[in-house]
Amino acid sequence: MKVFARLRRPKKARGNILFRYGWKITLLLLLAGAVFAVFLFYGTWAQTFDMKTVGEMPERSTVYDVDGKIYSRLAGANRLKVSLSEVSPQFIAAVLAREDTRFYDHKGIDWRGVLRALSRDIVSMSAKEGASSLTMQLARNSLPLGGRTFSRKLLEAMVALRIEREFTKQQILELYVNRIYFGTGCYGVETASQAYFGKDASKLNLSEAALLAGLIRSPNRFSPLKNPEGAAIQRDAVLNRMVELRKITSAQAEQSKKMKVVTHPKRMPQIQENYAMDAVQRGLSLILTQDQMDDGGLSIYTTLDPSVQNAAQDALETQLSKIERQSNFRHPSKAEYKPPENGEGDAAMPYLEGAVVVIDNASGGIRALVGGRDYAQSKFNRALAPANRQVGSAFKPFVYAIAFSHGLLPGAAISDGPIQPGEIDGAGNWSPANSDGTYGGTMPCSYGLVHSRNTMSVRVGQFAGLDAVQKVANDLGIAQNVPHGPASYIGSFESNLKDLTSAYTVFPNDGVRRQGYIIERI
Repeated sequence: MKVFARLRRPKKARGNILFRYGWKITLLLLLAGAVFAVFLFYGTWAQTFDMKTVGEMPERSTVYDVDGKIYSRLAGANRLKVSLSEVSPQFIAAVLAREDTRFYDHKGIDWRGVLRALSRDIVSMSAKEGASSLTMQLARNSLPLGGRTFSRKLLEAMVALRIEREFTKQQILELYVNRIYFGTGCYGVETASQAYFGKDASKLNLSEAALLAGLIRSPNRFSPLKNPEGAAIQRDAVLNRMVELRKITSAQAEQSKKMKVVTHPKRMPQIQENYAMDAVQRGLSLILTQDQMDDGGLSIYTTLDPSVQNAAQDALETQLSKIERQSNFRHPSKAEYKPPENGEGDAAMPYLEGAVVVIDNASGGIRALVGGRDYAQSKFNRALAPANRQVGSAFKPFVYAIAFSHGLLPGAAISDGPIQPGEIDGAGNWSPANSDGTYGGTMPCSYGLVHSRNTMSVRVGQFAGLDAVQKVANDLGIAQNVPHGPASYIGSFESNLKDLTSAYTVFPNDGVRRQGYIIERI
C-alpha cells in the first residue's frame, strides 16, 4: 500500500500545478479581454467624431471701412492663422521640448507619458496629470471630449490615433500652434506673438519663443503682462529642457535667461460694439449661413466712413442734449439716467432718443448709421426695422414732387386756411391743423413745402392724387402698407430711417432710388 501511495503522489502534484497556474492564466485572459473591450469601446467612440473639425479653426472676421482700413473684428476666437513656415523654428523646438519630446517617434500616444500620468493620477486619486502627447492635446482642444477624467483621457488617446492617421506630423504641428491658447484672449502663436511682443511669429527670438512655449500649460497664471516673474521662470524651464535635449547650447540658454521679460504689445483691432456693426451683422445674416459666420476668417468690406460715423454720433448727441437743456423740457434727460444693474436698458428708454443714417447719393452706400445715443445702455437699433416710426412731415417732399410732376407749379396759389368739411376726398370731417396752431391766407405752393404747412400739404396731396401718392410710397420702399386715405399726405404711416433715407436719393438722381447698403463685398 505504501508503494502504491508513493506512485500516486506525482499525479496529485501535477494537479496542484495546473490549479495553481490555471487560475492565473484565466485571470490574465479575463484581464486581457477587459482591456481589449475597453479599447474596443473607446476606439468605437472615437470613430464618431468628425476629423474635419480638427482642421477647422474659427477666427475673427475682419471688417474694413470704405477706405479699406480695419474698422472692427467680429466676435469669435481671437486667432490669426499662419502656416508652419511662418513660425520661428526656435518656437517649434521650444514647444516640442516642453510638450512632446517624442512627437516624431510615436503614433499619437506617448505610452510612457500616458502611464506616467495615470500612475500619478492613481496615487493622487485625481485626474490632474495632463496627457503628454501633443496630438492628444490637439484632440482635447479641437473636439468636445469632456472634462479631465480617466474616461476622457482614454478617449483622447483613441482620437489621437485617428488624428495621426488622418494628418501628417507637420499638419498636426501646424494645427497645434494655431489652436492652442496663450492667455489674454489669444489663440494661436501668431496672435500671441503680436499681442505680447508686437511682432510676427516668424521673428520670435529664442527667449520669446521659450516664454510662449512656457505659457501653454497655464497661460493666464504666467501671462507676461500680469506676471513677468512667473513667465520668466517658465521660460527658463523650457530653455533648460532644450539644453538637455541638445537643441540649444548652455551658452545660448544663459544668454536668453539674462534677457528681461519685456512686452511690447501691439494694439490689436478690437470688436466695435455700436449700431453700425449691428447693421453689418444683420446684413451678414442675410448673406451667409450660420456655419460660415461661426467659422470666421472673412474679410468684410463695408461702406462705412469712421469720420462720418463719429460726426453723426456727435451731431445726434449735441442736438438732443440741446433739447434736453431747454427750460420747457419736462422729461428725464440722459444725464439723469441710471442704467439698470445689468447695464442695458430696453427699446423704450426714458430719455430722448434718435437715429442718424448717412447715405452716399451716388452709390447708396451707407457712410454712417447711428441707432441711438448710447449702445452700451440700449442696443435697440432705431435706424433699422423693426424700429418703425411715423414719418410725418419727412414724407411731404415726395407729395409735392408728385404734384409738380402732374403740372402743379411751385408758384401756384394754395390756401393755408383750415380744411373745410368735404373739401378733401375721403377726409370726411378730418381737418388737420398746422403744427404752430396758426393759419394764413393764400400762399405760393413752395411756401407750404419750405414751412411744412399741413393744410397746404393736404391740398397739394389732393392735386397729386391719393393713388399716385400711395404708389410712390410703395415703389420707393418707404412703406408697403400705406393707408388709403388723405392722412397719408402728411406722413401718417410708419417706416424706418434707413428706408426713408434711401428714398431721398431720388432727388439728386433724377428720380432713381439708390438702395441703401452697408456691405460692399466679402
